[in-house]
Amino acid sequence: MHTVRIKRVYQPAAADDGFRVLVDRVWPRGLSKAKAAVDLWMPEIGPSTALRTWFGHDPERWEVFRRRYRDELDQRRDLLEALRAHGRDGPLTLVYSARDERHNQAVVIREVLAPSGAA
Repeated sequence: MHTVRIKRVYQPAAADDGFRVLVDRVWPRGLSKAKAAVDLWMPEIGPSTALRTWFGHDPERWEVFRRRYRDELDQRRDLLEALRAHGRDGPLTLVYSARDERHNQAVVIREVLAPSGAA
């Protein structure tokens, strides 16, 4: 697997992003599909509505969110394998809409995809 990057969807796409996948369950507010410049939207890999609502991007809940979301991802191995396939030929960039760059689902997905720190 090549490099796995994470990036806010509101940041401009770059040539070295490679294959860009939006990993939000809900399409980002106020953003056109053209401006998002994603190759694939994979809403089903985002955290469940219940987990996302509970978390509310509260850093105090991060560790519990991270563990629960990893449990959810364990049930979505087919989607993780699809992401791995997209990252086999070049860089893979997981894009997300959250303001917090350290506490969001893309961070967790990257940890699962590149556990050795190949990100």
